[in-house]
Amino acid sequence: MTSPQALLESFVATPFAHTLLALATAFVLGTMIGFERQWRQRNAGLRTNVLVALGAAAFSDLGIRLLGVEGATRIVAYVVSGIGFLGAGVILKDGTNIRGLNTAATLWCSAAVGTFAGSAMPAEAAALAGFVLAGNTALRPLVDWIDRRPVTPGATEAEYHIHAICDPKNVSDVRDLLDKELTDAGLPIRSVELISASEDHVELAAMLLPASAGEEELDAVVSALEASPLITSATWSVTTTS
Repeated sequence: MTSPQALLESFVATPFAHTLLALATAFVLGTMIGFERQWRQRNAGLRTNVLVALGAAAFSDLGIRLLGVEGATRIVAYVVSGIGFLGAGVILKDGTNIRGLNTAATLWCSAAVGTFAGSAMPAEAAALAGFVLAGNTALRPLVDWIDRRPVTPGATEAEYHIHAICDPKNVSDVRDLLDKELTDAGLPIRSVELISASEDHVELAAMLLPASAGEEELDAVVSALEASPLITSATWSVTTTS
């Protein structure tokens, strides 16, 4: 009669047991990654990350079961390309802002965790999950510190805006004046947009091509614009490029 220990050892040696281990590893690690995303109220949270990790593990394990290493290699290639479509679904464009890039990258890493698990490399899967969590949590204070730093003209590639407020009847002349002053200063214009308008005044903004510019150049252009009787007031602003 076969002993319970022998039955257990026999079961552990079966391909099905390896599949269970792969799926369990992917489930636990995907839960860890997804919990952090769910806690921060991201678009792709706990369940999404778990399912991505499980799916990648299942496909990788299936490739190994069917064709060995060659099968796993094929599956991994398809997982890497296929997860891109899922990641694109969580990237949102809100005006000039793009949101969801970090969430999409996290989904991509969850798929990699699952791929490691499905390829019978649980230690590597756990290590990657740890690095993903570190990237999303431990690096947050550094990111916040960098984001709080002021944008310094000349030190950062940025997009500069020259604002001019004028009477509505002078809009055409002010557009020409903006073009002349910025061209003379060697600052190429990407476009001139109407920011706001009322019966009393209109605000125009000249968007410069992304480049590095000095405060002196921008101040000189603003001073020249304010010297014109066509313009009520002028100023400049700067934002970082994407």
